[in-house]
Amino acid sequence: MPALTQSIALAEQRSAVRKGPSRGLDAVFRGCSYAAAILVLLVLAGILGSIIYGGWPAFQEFGFGFLTSSAWNIGTEQYGALVAVLGTVASAVLALLIGVPVSLGIAIFLTQLCPGWARKPVAMTIELLAAVPSIIYGMWGLFVFAPLFARFVQIPVSNLVEGMPILGTLLYARVPSGVGIFTAGIILAIMIVPFIASIARDMLEQIPTVLRESAYGIGCTTWEVVRHVLVPQAAVSIIGAIMLGLGRALGETMAVTFVVGNANRLSASIFDPSSTIASRIANEFNEADGLQLNALMALGCILFVITFIVLIIARLLTRRVRAA
Repeated sequence: MPALTQSIALAEQRSAVRKGPSRGLDAVFRGCSYAAAILVLLVLAGILGSIIYGGWPAFQEFGFGFLTSSAWNIGTEQYGALVAVLGTVASAVLALLIGVPVSLGIAIFLTQLCPGWARKPVAMTIELLAAVPSIIYGMWGLFVFAPLFARFVQIPVSNLVEGMPILGTLLYARVPSGVGIFTAGIILAIMIVPFIASIARDMLEQIPTVLRESAYGIGCTTWEVVRHVLVPQAAVSIIGAIMLGLGRALGETMAVTFVVGNANRLSASIFDPSSTIASRIANEFNEADGLQLNALMALGCILFVITFIVLIIARLLTRRVRAA
């Protein structure tokens, strides 16, 4: 008992000695954490404020017509965001339609069907695609993919659908050069596949093995296990991965600038050249001045709003999936 009493007293003495410094360190830690959070908010507010300040003269000059006008004439100083906005949304949507099924297929293959000896090489290859600079994708798309796409896809498809009521409008290329909205969508899909596939694979691997084994034990096929067990369990994370890919597709600049065509053309055909908000800013910002610079800043504001809307949609979808 005396030894126990002595040990307790020694422990209390050590606790009293450490009590003062640990409180001071804890206060420093809390202050640094609050400062980091506030710094992020201040940087975001500063970026948003500077963009709004720069684009406000364009909004004042053109009003709501800036969003609905397809004009972009530097000589007459007539600017409109419609073509760039539609090009941005169309290329991003096409990238999701192409990239999401491929990404989920890769994730499912790596976690369910891939042999053990091939799992690491395939996963490493997918992750290496995320490290490739976007300008490399753009150069490859312009000099390698676009000519092949024009020769083997655009020209045959345009000859096939010419004169058709709906397909002729969507898939007819007036100048089959290989560049356009659809080409930009394919390049963006290749760029977002590594991000979505990697996150989806990690989430599928974290699902308890007992759930899969139980489903297989009652006679479920691989498709039924994936459809009714794995995907519902990882749905929230998969939605987050898809929205992350969509965010990159919306803001991608250099790769899209190479392959989108950079034409201020409002066309219903996905094979025709067009432009996006990011590509137009990249092409003209260096030499822009006056109202043109204000219009480009206004385009940046619109891109920020589109990204914010995507974030809200992601939150709503995630909340709905969790409630279900």
